[in-house]
Amino acid sequence: MSNVYAVILAGGSGTRFWPASRRHRPKQLLPIAPGSGDSLIASTSRRLSGLIPVENILVATGADLLAATRAALPNLAEENFLAEPAPRNTAPCIGWAASIAATRDPNAVLAVVPSDHHITDEVEFASLVSEALQCAESGSITTIGIEPSRPETGYGYIEVGSPIGDRSSRVARFVEKPNKSQAEEYLLKGNYLWNSGMFFFRADAMLDAIRRHLPELHAGLEKMRVAAAAGRAQSETCLAEVFPRLPSISIDYGVIEKESNLSVVRGSFGWSDLGSWPSVWELSAQDQDGNAVTESTLLVDSHRNLVQVIGRGQRERLIALVGVDDLCVIETDDAVLIVPRERAQDVRAVVDKLKSQGKTDLL
Repeated sequence: MSNVYAVILAGGSGTRFWPASRRHRPKQLLPIAPGSGDSLIASTSRRLSGLIPVENILVATGADLLAATRAALPNLAEENFLAEPAPRNTAPCIGWAASIAATRDPNAVLAVVPSDHHITDEVEFASLVSEALQCAESGSITTIGIEPSRPETGYGYIEVGSPIGDRSSRVARFVEKPNKSQAEEYLLKGNYLWNSGMFFFRADAMLDAIRRHLPELHAGLEKMRVAAAAGRAQSETCLAEVFPRLPSISIDYGVIEKESNLSVVRGSFGWSDLGSWPSVWELSAQDQDGNAVTESTLLVDSHRNLVQVIGRGQRERLIALVGVDDLCVIETDDAVLIVPRERAQDVRAVVDKLKSQGKTDLL
């Protein structure tokens, strides 16, 4: 599979995982996946390296995260890191990566995956990726859809169209995050899948789609490609000038939802987008009272709590919970978060308040 490239999207900030996630050490650089001591991005790279040549694994991240991201992935070459000089959403960085892959190999096929997802069944994941790449070889932009296990309102959905193979089908449409009643209806119908955020496509097919749907972005990518061919100095200068002026738009809105030749491969492989602290609790080993806590936690009449200690200190302090239920307690070297699990989405409000108070050392 020498013509297959992977693009790991690693530019997110992960504010819902404060206080562990910070500006210079966001979610993807943290070892928060249950049962693993590796960072999320290191686990993502390892999964892909069994399918795709390591020299073909590209990582798109922010320039301010480049050093930390490279340190997390020491097995990747320097030239495989795409440092975005400004955040411009996913369409520009995916287009940039497709342009680079097409320059290296005109027949390049790309697998684009987020850096911060958790997968338990890696054998099944590899099988589904192989099938998705085969669909992409035909020229169809392809995604992996997750078989829903509950009426989830936090994910986008894919409505499945006519079948292509055993697990692959045409995409009828993409659906925004539904309300509870809509999600329940999708689950009953059985032809709706969670949108995993993974995409597979031929580089030339994606660049052509960008040309048709986002001509301004395509023009900018062409300037960057010509500059790259002229040498490293010209490439870096052009990148700094052109990239921050590219349209800021997601690949979903800008391209995918406007395309007609779309395929989806249906699967179930223990996938989670690890969107917030409660998802860590759900996936973690729990005691008979539903608690997922550290060894240094003392529990008295407490149930369904999550306790995490993420820091660089040498000692863990005792954390005692007495008569409390359904809490997330997160300790780092300089902050402690205590929040009901049902309010975990509101952690962003803490980040916003710290910003308004000028406490940048805690961001």
